[in-house]
Amino acid sequence: MTNAINRGRGLIAVMILIVVCSGVVQGYLTPLLPVVGAHVGLGGVGQNNLYLLSQIAFTVLTPLLSRWGDMWGHRRLLLVAVTMVAAGSLLIAARPTAATLAVGMVLQSAVVGFFPLLAGILRSRSPEHGRIGMSVLVGALLLSIGTGGFVAGTLSDQHALAGLWTAVPFGALAVAAAIALPASTAPRAGRFNLAAALLLTCGLGVLMLGLTEGDSWGWTSAPSLLAAVAAVVLLAAWALVEQRSSHPLVDLRMLRDPRLAAVSAHTFCVAFGAIGFLGANAVYLGTEPDGDGFGLGLGAQAISLVSLAMVAVGFVGSTMTPWLARLIGDRAVLAAGGCAGAAGFLSLVLFHSSVPQYLAGALVVGLATGMFEAATRTLSVEVVDEADTALSVGVNEMALSLGAAIGAAVIGALSSHTTAQGAVAGTGYQWAWAACAAVALGGAAVALFFRSPSAAPEAALDPAGRTA
Repeated sequence: MTNAINRGRGLIAVMILIVVCSGVVQGYLTPLLPVVGAHVGLGGVGQNNLYLLSQIAFTVLTPLLSRWGDMWGHRRLLLVAVTMVAAGSLLIAARPTAATLAVGMVLQSAVVGFFPLLAGILRSRSPEHGRIGMSVLVGALLLSIGTGGFVAGTLSDQHALAGLWTAVPFGALAVAAAIALPASTAPRAGRFNLAAALLLTCGLGVLMLGLTEGDSWGWTSAPSLLAAVAAVVLLAAWALVEQRSSHPLVDLRMLRDPRLAAVSAHTFCVAFGAIGFLGANAVYLGTEPDGDGFGLGLGAQAISLVSLAMVAVGFVGSTMTPWLARLIGDRAVLAAGGCAGAAGFLSLVLFHSSVPQYLAGALVVGLATGMFEAATRTLSVEVVDEADTALSVGVNEMALSLGAAIGAAVIGALSSHTTAQGAVAGTGYQWAWAACAAVALGGAAVALFFRSPSAAPEAALDPAGRTA
């Protein structure tokens, strides 16, 4: 028993190196793009297009890497994904141009496969550590996102492009860690459905294009409406192909399971605000206060410290989730995460005119982020057969990405009303925070429909992950 515990802890320790790479990659470019964009001749529109390209790649690669992992081996696909991320990071750092930034950021988008593929390995190799392992990995991810941005910003204070090297050593460590991981023992089955993959890729790509560009195009403009219609048609065609296929890319019958459906809906709702508002969060923190007390006028370093505080609280929320689940049950944990998110945003609606007031609400949102990311990733593993583990987690990751993208689009639309000076009007922020609170409450309500699996893998574990 002791050897099994030690093997499980060693496995999680190696996985942490890979997750830290994912977090650093997701966090380090954000504070650098304005400076790097100026260096390579990209203005605001060009930088926005890079984000758009990255978001489309994120959404498209999620189901592909997850399905390929279940078909051809989780470790094999993880090594491919980690190598893509390491190569993209090195390309951006070694030769920063507009073209290499675009190619590098697409390669880095393979980080979306890390969690689904790691979940498949962890479930097959150390199922008794599944819950505690997933919560620790989520906590490490959140901390490394905030730390990566802070380190990159600090390096670039000394030299404009020095921060681009932040992710390179972490990419190399992640490749070494992926090589050291054992192969998953989960059964492999099925064939790749090319038609379904093309339809899903095009449908999600058009959807993300409409969501990210809708504010600049105008939500009722011809391009936005055309994108919406095209996305609906393509995704409907994809669903039809999947239902008729004996080897579906994404088995939509999985969503007939009310447990996975509830987890995915909860993920969408909480991610709508908890992740979707992060861009608006930075804007609000950096905006000079207006006459009504909206905006805090913080500098880049102070903004990064606020973000670090949020992810630190998220780490606490993530690591305490397994203990809370044993104490009050999975359904109550999901509902509590949704309610915490709603409470944090309601606090921002009412109290936002000073840093302590803002932090009070933002830290509660950070806590909710850690809780929902750990709980939903764990449960999306446990409610399906082992052969579908990576795909189930991938479906949850898609719900997270779509929730965050739609949330960001809605928040952008609600806050588009500006003052005479061109700044976002205070009421715009309040409407956005209120919308996030309402959708998070919807996530808490959806959680009430969740029914725990009949036998959770870690029902007999104590908070430290030891067999009781």
